[in-house]
This record gives sequence, structure tokens and C-alpha cells, in this order.
Amino acid sequence: MSATPERTKQPKAVYAVAFASVIAFMGIGLVDPILKPIGEQLHASPSQVSLLFTSYMLVTGVAMLITGVVSSRFGAKRTLLAGLAVIVIFAALAGLSDTVAQIVGFRAGWGLGNALFIATALATIVGAASGGVARAIILYEAALGIGIATGPLVGGVLGGISWRGPFFGVSVLMAIAFVAILVLLPESPKPAHRTSITAPFRALRHRGLLVVSLTALLYNFGFFTLLAYTPFPLDMGTYAIGFIFCGWGILLAVSSVFLAPRLQRRYGTLPMMCAAIGLFAADLAVMALFADSKPVLIAGTVLAGLFLGVNNTLITEAVMISAPVERSTASAAYSFVRFAGGAAAPYLAGKLGEHSTALPFWLGAALTAAAVLVLLGGRAALAHIDEHEPAPHSIDEARAVTVGD
Repeated sequence: MSATPERTKQPKAVYAVAFASVIAFMGIGLVDPILKPIGEQLHASPSQVSLLFTSYMLVTGVAMLITGVVSSRFGAKRTLLAGLAVIVIFAALAGLSDTVAQIVGFRAGWGLGNALFIATALATIVGAASGGVARAIILYEAALGIGIATGPLVGGVLGGISWRGPFFGVSVLMAIAFVAILVLLPESPKPAHRTSITAPFRALRHRGLLVVSLTALLYNFGFFTLLAYTPFPLDMGTYAIGFIFCGWGILLAVSSVFLAPRLQRRYGTLPMMCAAIGLFAADLAVMALFADSKPVLIAGTVLAGLFLGVNNTLITEAVMISAPVERSTASAAYSFVRFAGGAAAPYLAGKLGEHSTALPFWLGAALTAAAVLVLLGGRAALAHIDEHEPAPHSIDEARAVTVGD
């Protein structure tokens, strides 16, 4: 029986949050096409430009510790609006900057806003949607995929006009989303239970959660080598970089939502995590061997999206069931270790790249391979994770994809 329009139609508030989610997820790859132009026009080295990622991820990681505290005290709508307002302000300030140091500082503020928004968007869509949880999750996953895939493309198009273009574009779009949510999203009651800021640190006492978090921290060095450093040896125009990372984003989104659950059901979570991370390490090693070959770097970048999408979904699903704590607490602890701990990766890759084109890829490959060893060494503490397989399009599945990406 086909679905009627009444069953498939969603409230305007849901579409407002979904639109804002698309823009928020676009920020993942938005700056890739303009990294080299920023360096050239502001006379900055690759390591200095890569600090745009370092400041963003460091603040995002730390802010993940407080998002639960904020939303549990002020409610979802106010938390969403606060996150959007922060992004609007700091993205615009980044576009008005005259030095790399200013952009780095304003990207840090952007990271705070993104953490507040993303941590709250999923629950808001699920709470406001009609037609059941599954339909809401499909809509949310679609927003995530569109944002990740189109971010580099939009960055390339706007960056072709000026490196300031992507920053102003995000600021304008987020301002539109702010007004839409302010008008269309009804006020939600404050949660009865307030989250403690110390809860994520206590959660890391559980060995399973600590193992998964350290695994993610190590492979983050490979991830940020790919994302923050590869545009420099590619040495191509903003449009070309945008299309390359758009291909990366498409594979990442498709493999996150569609491929990962199928592989998980067939082979198990831990084996597929090890395989995906190992293949990503091998991909980086090939890029290191042929660091002077643009076709190899392009193919390696796009293909990496396949491995990262599978791993991001599975490893963050593992986070949710790796310790006997609330899933939001486990997510906050994992995000803090992964992002705050791995924030040095973009700068380190850029610094090494100033001496050798291949060295950042070798380091990324080595540390990503070390992530596999950490995961295998702690597999006894994670032996239970394949006994808790979430249902397709569950809230936990969608939250896992979000935190991972």
C-alpha cells in the first residue's frame, strides 16, 4: 500500500532543522578547496593554514563535553539557536579576516557553534517529525549525506570567486536557518534529567570505550592528513579540488548509510572496523609512495571516502554500546578524545609537508595502522558489541553516523 501525502508530509519545523543540518555538515569539507588560495593570498605556510582545522576540531572536541549540559538546562530549541547564532557570527568574521591567525581564531568559534547544533539536531528532528521515527531518520541521513557531498563543491564554486566566499555563504545560509527555526520550531520542554559535565570523564574508565576512543584518535591522524594536507600537493584550482572532495564526500555518505550496515550484518562489527581502517592505512601508504603523482592522489582521496564511511559508522555504533553509560555520555567522551586529542594532526601534517611531500602520508598511514593494533589489543573488552545490533534506521544508527562524520 503506498504512503499517502499526509503520512509522508513533514511539519515545516522538521524541514527547517534539516536544511540547517545540510549547511552544518557542509562545513566538514567546505574549506578544502580554498586552503591553498588562503595560503597564497595571505602569505601563509601549509602548516599555518592547516590550523583552520586544528582550532575547529579542538574546540569541537572540548565543546562536546558541554553540549549535553547546555541542552539539558536550556532545551533543544535554544541550544539549536545558540549554535546557529555562533556559526553565523564567526563564519562572517572569518570571511572578513585579513590574516590566517584571525581565520584560525574565528574557526574555533565556529567549532563551538557546530558542536551545539549537531549535538541537538537529531533529537529535534525525531521529536518534531510525523510518520514515525524511521521516516525522520531517513530525512536526517539524507541531510547528512547531501551536506557532506556538496560541501567541497560549494566551497569550490564560491572559492572560485574569492576565498572569502565560502565563509560568507555559510553565514548567510545559517542566518536563514536561524530565522526558519526561530519561527517554525515550537518551544520544547526542558529535559527532566540534567547531564553532569564530569560524566564523560568517568565513562572513559570503561576499557571498551577507552579502546574505541584511542582507536579513533589514531586514525584521525590519517583522516586529517587526507582532508587538510592533500590539497597542497594536488596544487589544483578551487573548482578541481571541490569536485575531487565532492567525490570523496559522496562515497563517504553512501558507504556510511548503505554499505556499512550490510557489511556489519554479514561480517560483524569488529572485523569490518579492522578491515576498513587497515584499507585506509594502505590507501595512505600508496599515496605516500606516489606522492608526486596527481592521478594517484586524486584516486586515493576519493577512494578513502569508501573506507572512512564504513569505519565512521561502525566505530561510533561501537561507542554507543562499549560501556554501561548513557549513550549521549559515551558520545561526548568519544568525541572529546577523538577530536581534541587528534587536533594536532592537521598542523603536524602541514609542517611535515613543508619538508617532504610524502612524509605526512607515511605518518598518517603508520598511525592509522597503529589504530588497528589498538583495536585488536582491546578486542576482549569489545567482544559484546556484535550482540547489540541496532535496527535499520534507528536513532542510535543515525546518531552514530553523525558523531563519526
